[in-house]
Amino acid sequence: MSPADLFVVCKNPDCGAEVSPYVTECPYCGTRLRKRAPKLDKGLQRVARSRRVPTPSLGRLRAGEIPGIRADRGPYATGLIILGTCGVWIATRANYLSPTNLVATAAKGQLGHDWWHVLTTPFTYYDYFAPSFSSFGSGVYQFTTLFAVALFGWLIERRHGPLVVLLLFLLGASGGVYLALVARTTTLAVGGNGGALALLCAWAVPDLLARRRHEGYDGDLLGAGVIALALLAMPIVRPGASALAGGFGVLSGYIGGLALARRSSS
Repeated sequence: MSPADLFVVCKNPDCGAEVSPYVTECPYCGTRLRKRAPKLDKGLQRVARSRRVPTPSLGRLRAGEIPGIRADRGPYATGLIILGTCGVWIATRANYLSPTNLVATAAKGQLGHDWWHVLTTPFTYYDYFAPSFSSFGSGVYQFTTLFAVALFGWLIERRHGPLVVLLLFLLGASGGVYLALVARTTTLAVGGNGGALALLCAWAVPDLLARRRHEGYDGDLLGAGVIALALLAMPIVRPGASALAGGFGVLSGYIGGLALARRSSS
């Protein structure tokens, strides 16, 4: 049958309806029109195939994924930092560990043989040398720092992975403690305020760059600024929280954030 035959007339004299040439029975009276429907021409078959909507397909799913939804990267490094800090807090309160074996101190600007204490100090908030501040000040300091680490560490880990979070935290925290002691601004520095500020600033850099270019951004820079000010003002509440360590955390986080932003754009 040619494409010009747009319809056929029903053979029933009482019906006489115009029906499609591709049906075998009249839909109005049921009269048999032909034994089988005619085949489509090759040209019409090509048109029908071209109009077929392609079926969407997904790649092979990994373990823990829902069809159509990719599993997010877990905050393993961020959780490790928080669990390590909580473990040290419990151990020092239960007298399983002494803060003197964890906290870095400096005499005449030198750490001596206990230089490795700069790696354990960011996880220690109990100040054995200032017991009058160990209850209220230590709790506020530890809660604020861990809150910032949990929030901004998780956000950075989703973007760049766990290794970046660990490096930024240790650089800002341990580097800040070392600088504060060697510069002789204090003989004692405890806690990880420098690491928390490093993570915060590294997260804020892409939004700050977008703001400078007058582009849109999704982050809450005002809320991040409030948390940063609270961490920078923490030495007022907690003498062991070094202001110089916090400033070093801001600088290292900003430089690290610029490097990460440049790597992401390239």
